[in-house]
Amino acid sequence: MAMTVKGIAESINIMGTRSGSAMKERIQGPIQEMAKEETAAGGSYLDLNIGPARKDGTELMPWVVQTVEETVDTPLCLDTTNTDAMIAGFQAVKNKEAAIMNSISAQPERMEALIPVAAEAKCNVIALLWGPDGMPRDSNERAAMAVDLMMAMNDAGIPNEKILFDPIGTPMTLGADQIASGLEFMMMLADIAPGAGSTVGLSNVSNGVAEHLRKYLDRTYLIMLMKYGLSTAIVNSYDKDLMAICKGESQDLVDLVHGMMDGDMPDPATLEGAALQHYKTFRCLSGQAIFSESWLDL
Repeated sequence: MAMTVKGIAESINIMGTRSGSAMKERIQGPIQEMAKEETAAGGSYLDLNIGPARKDGTELMPWVVQTVEETVDTPLCLDTTNTDAMIAGFQAVKNKEAAIMNSISAQPERMEALIPVAAEAKCNVIALLWGPDGMPRDSNERAAMAVDLMMAMNDAGIPNEKILFDPIGTPMTLGADQIASGLEFMMMLADIAPGAGSTVGLSNVSNGVAEHLRKYLDRTYLIMLMKYGLSTAIVNSYDKDLMAICKGESQDLVDLVHGMMDGDMPDPATLEGAALQHYKTFRCLSGQAIFSESWLDL
């Protein structure tokens, strides 16, 4: 059985070139085109990211929701740090139970504002392991935050089956230790929160790396997380090779990386093409090789 991951397509974003200006100027066309493209590429959900949207978030989020829902039936993932905009957006969503709230972090003010809204909407919720002091230091801090979030959500009537835990993908440029901690947490998740799902913002791992190299980190990191049952991922649906991994069409590469995670390191002289790229990238992500922007050439 090939492993699959449901992709949450990330490109309808206030920071994007096509979608950003369309959002700011309230032009539906480009956003609707992207919604169709991301759906055709295999996106299981469409992430609608309006950022902090301090000025007009409560008006912008419902507008983006309606714009996309006029065009496609793909479930939505509403993404904003503005709690009022999130609430306004969910009031506009037609199919609330299929939608995702991105996200509720382990910060008291965010939990208090949004958990009741998610419970009422019966939507899926991304539980972001980001606390009052920011980034968790290791897998144990992630586990403690996950328990706090799970208990608060369960108390409000949100079952584990509706929760997607995000261990936080950290930039490779900060080193491999945090990446290892996120993977350790993923190994623990089934015991901490039986029935819960998981997700990750994949492109965080390649943040700060030259554009043409980012895709290799994203793809290999996705495969590493899949070993521990990753159920969804926030992805660039325009990366065909990445989407092929999500759809279970690159089992040879998945087997290669999972074998290396189990200590079965191949002779790189026997590898070529994508297999060699994944081998070299895995060695960086797992801390076996020093990371530099020339890792694929070494």
